[in-house]
Amino acid sequence: MAEKAARRTDWGGVARKGASVLRPIPGADRGDAYAAGVPARNEQRPEPLADLERVSPEAGGPRRSGAQDAQRRRRPKVRLDVPQLDPASVRDMPKSERERLALRLRDAGEDFLAERFGDALSTLRPLASRFAAVAEVQELYGLTLYRLGRWTAAAHRLEQYEAMTGAIDQLPVLADCYRALGRLNDVHDVWDRLRLSGPDAGTITEGRIVTAGALADEGRTQDAIRLLEAGPLRPKRPKEHHLRLWYALADLYDQVGDLQRARRGFSRVQQAEPDFVDVNDRLASLNDAAS
Repeated sequence: MAEKAARRTDWGGVARKGASVLRPIPGADRGDAYAAGVPARNEQRPEPLADLERVSPEAGGPRRSGAQDAQRRRRPKVRLDVPQLDPASVRDMPKSERERLALRLRDAGEDFLAERFGDALSTLRPLASRFAAVAEVQELYGLTLYRLGRWTAAAHRLEQYEAMTGAIDQLPVLADCYRALGRLNDVHDVWDRLRLSGPDAGTITEGRIVTAGALADEGRTQDAIRLLEAGPLRPKRPKEHHLRLWYALADLYDQVGDLQRARRGFSRVQQAEPDFVDVNDRLASLNDAAS
């Protein structure tokens, strides 16, 4: 099925922002805010690759300091165009209802891009129930659930979105949900579908990073390294997905004790974007270890 005209292909990249954390974090406390089916408290599961921020169940979003909260409240809204919903999915709606849906979807998109995920969720939850056949709603709802750490619910919505559209651009996010749930065979299945579908460079790179994380979770670190080494390591104009790939590969080199290559990889990230996540701290740690 053809992809929907209204979809924002950059939403998935925004969803998977930050560094790609390939090492498992044991004993992660999921809390009661996560959907049913995620690992229980103190069960060893890898964190997803979404971000280095931690989710606050009480706030419905990443934990922030008081100063950060004040800054967030002062931040102007991102202005999006009113989405052009797929005519096939809204053809039976009255015009006024279509317009209200498009405006509410735009508001949710603005909250999502501004990282107000709790606000986006509040808008999208009733929309996702009422307009279950509208792919644009299911896509953004799934990505919002993903950023809130609700992996099972996010995977369900993104599976629906893929079934409705045949689109592959959110497969890396879906695979990351599977990885967080420990469904590593499903991660590999998604990678097989993705790499055979001829996606754009950013999407295939994001899928490569997630799959390398699954391989590392399985103890196949050398396979993970080889998979990342087959990616775009020397682009002329690096983009954010290149930086995530470099960071992920350097992280794996660090894990296996190849400190020279790890240092070289983190240095490449730092040269391209000096403030990329914690790259300065990683380099400082490696330099201390070498001294």
